[in-house]
Amino acid sequence: MKLTVKLDTEGIRCIGIFESLTGAGVKDCVVDNEANKVIMVVKKGDMGLAIGKGGSNINKAKKLIRKEIELVEHSTDIKEFIENLLRPASVKSIELLTKDDKSYAYVEVFNKDKGIAIGKNGEKIKMVKLLMKRNKNIDNVVIK
Repeated sequence: MKLTVKLDTEGIRCIGIFESLTGAGVKDCVVDNEANKVIMVVKKGDMGLAIGKGGSNINKAKKLIRKEIELVEHSTDIKEFIENLLRPASVKSIELLTKDDKSYAYVEVFNKDKGIAIGKNGEKIKMVKLLMKRNKNIDNVVIK
């Protein structure tokens, strides 16, 4: 099953700027105007290009886009992608379940990392849920 990610004009603009500046491939992009940041899902193996020597590429992109940029490395493996999305929180285990045509990812993180995994005002987990839905068709991600 091939998923298509729907991007808005702002997302497409950000990807265009980012890819032309860094040479890194971008799989998905979420623009969060409230938090004034952009989350870029970078092709696996392109993280070094995205960041650049001493952070030069990402810093140039931040100036042009005028927002903070958060980078996440894509993975075709669902569990690895969840781990990448939740970084720097350490994941203990991930259980994938399907119930009533809905797919769920139950993610156990270390107690000390629960706050990091959920984020301020639940910001991080909302982003994880959105990107998992858009990229992997996972309906819900639950942190335990």
